[in-house]
Amino acid sequence: MRRLAVLAPFALAGCSLAPRTQLPPPPVPESWPVGDAYLAQSEAGVPAVTYAEVFRDPRLHKLVETALANNRDIRVAAANLAAARAQVRVTRAAQFPALGVSASASETQTGTGASATTSDLYQVQGGVSSFELDLFGKLANATQAQRDRALSTEAAARTVRLGLVANLASAWASYAADKDLLAIAQETAKNAQESVRLTSARLEGGIAPRTDLSQAQQILATAEGNIALQKTALAQDVNLLRLLSGTEVDPALLPASLAEIDQSFAALPAGLNSDVLLRRPDVIEAEYLLRAANANIGVARAQLFPSISLTGLLGFASNALSDLFASGAFSATAKGAAGWSIFNAGGASANVAVSKAQRDAALATYEKAIQTAFRETADALATQGTLADRLRAAHDNTEAAATTARLSDARYKGGIDSFLTNLVAQRSLYTARQGEVAVRLASVLNRITVYRVLGGDQATQSSAK
Repeated sequence: MRRLAVLAPFALAGCSLAPRTQLPPPPVPESWPVGDAYLAQSEAGVPAVTYAEVFRDPRLHKLVETALANNRDIRVAAANLAAARAQVRVTRAAQFPALGVSASASETQTGTGASATTSDLYQVQGGVSSFELDLFGKLANATQAQRDRALSTEAAARTVRLGLVANLASAWASYAADKDLLAIAQETAKNAQESVRLTSARLEGGIAPRTDLSQAQQILATAEGNIALQKTALAQDVNLLRLLSGTEVDPALLPASLAEIDQSFAALPAGLNSDVLLRRPDVIEAEYLLRAANANIGVARAQLFPSISLTGLLGFASNALSDLFASGAFSATAKGAAGWSIFNAGGASANVAVSKAQRDAALATYEKAIQTAFRETADALATQGTLADRLRAAHDNTEAAATTARLSDARYKGGIDSFLTNLVAQRSLYTARQGEVAVRLASVLNRITVYRVLGGDQATQSSAK
């Protein structure tokens, strides 16, 4: 037992054969792209923000809070994280001795009849069963690998949360856009009905040909079809919001138009240094998977060396239950064993090679995650840089189309232009108004995208236990 006490510290302070994890420099430019498509970027780093600071409408806040509490993807991610943290404790338990206690009682009869004798035996044993000394860090590295995998799972859960918040905000904004498109279709249908009425009167008066009435009816039919289409789109928007929220959606939380919510989405500034991408949860997930792969190399290397285990038992044995714990009934046993595979056809060395190859793959995955993050952010910034021009052009186009439609209608009623000219002008106005809604929606969605690609909320990362 004294030997056990001497050797036990070695089990907790074994050397590690895992290589030190060295993260490579981010394989992307240090600053964002510049050019005509990009706005000048501030040199200040991106501030830590929450979704409530970026999405300012209290109705959207309520929806997000509901979704974070009820969304099933969030629950799956939470369960996976809980399992990963528990698995760390399972793996770490192998670094410590397993203590056990057993008790037994037996009765033995010898002979038969009057000469028969009966003897009793009572035993209590306790001790350490097959405790492996972690001299080469195999168990410690296995625990570290599992801890890193748990941290990667935590980052994956943050990715799910970030995606949920962004998708919910996008669906909410899309509902507002579809409300605008429905209003445009309804207004167009109302004007088309009046045009059909006037054209019918002109036809009956012999002023207009029947083709004018047919063309007016085309505009009406198109608008009525778009009304039905937009009603379907609104219903599907609500279905998506219900899925993301995980429960029913209160109609009072839904927006009435894009104009109503446009200013409630704050623009998130991007810093000059692209290192901000290293905080994205998907990049953090890839980083911890790389660290886990590195620790696995230490596990594989340790398997090249002998495995040393200890067993120790303490026990009491007595023929009488009352004398079971007497001093003379005590016994102690300590055993040590070492095993080393002399020949395994290169399997152990190949296992090290496998671990190194997996580490190389994890490294490439980590670098690819950074490159993907850079590309997504650069794309969002390129869109952000030109949206003001697109919005101005779309508004000017709508204004010009409205003027053309108004003048064309007056000229048609005055007998100057044909109804075909008026028809083209009305269709152009309808298309222009739809296009302006699409650009305004793109502006809102871009602000949501910038929030997502820059990593969203700056939640404090906790450690796996």
